[in-house]
Amino acid sequence: MKKLTLLLLVFATSLVFSTEATAQKFNGLDKSPADIAYYPASSKETDKAARVIYSRPQLKGRSLAELAPAGKVWRTGANETTEITFYKDAKIGGKTIKAGSYSLFTIPSENEWTVIMNSNLHQWGAYSYDSNGDMVRATATVSTDSEALEAFSIAFDDDGNMVLGWGTTRVTLPISY
Repeated sequence: MKKLTLLLLVFATSLVFSTEATAQKFNGLDKSPADIAYYPASSKETDKAARVIYSRPQLKGRSLAELAPAGKVWRTGANETTEITFYKDAKIGGKTIKAGSYSLFTIPSENEWTVIMNSNLHQWGAYSYDSNGDMVRATATVSTDSEALEAFSIAFDDDGNMVLGWGTTRVTLPISY
């Protein structure tokens, strides 16, 4: 009986130590959490045309001009470069873009933004942006909304146009599928 008790004690002790040795450390919440926007947005619709995966920075008392300066290529969100996937060919700015995944960059300005679909995926921010990978550059219109958004947001309207929103700024890129 003593041998069985000793064997069980050794086994239980080894389980405790092996569990501690493989315990996983998890990071806290990201300051700019990831989000996904689909077109069509309805969860019941299974025939999707587009998806955008992006991170949502917060204004936190800063201005849009500080975080996305006019005239400079911006990653269009935070952290990794925003990625847009078209599940079918689309027309943007009169140009056809083939179904596939692209990095999404923007160049903000006061009255219009340039929206860029770039073939170089998996980048961090816009630090290694290379215009040689640009597949489409299109002009998006800028408007102002009465509702201020603290977190940068991307959505698709009912017609499939992509809308970027932050603060009271709204940027609309016409897209047809």
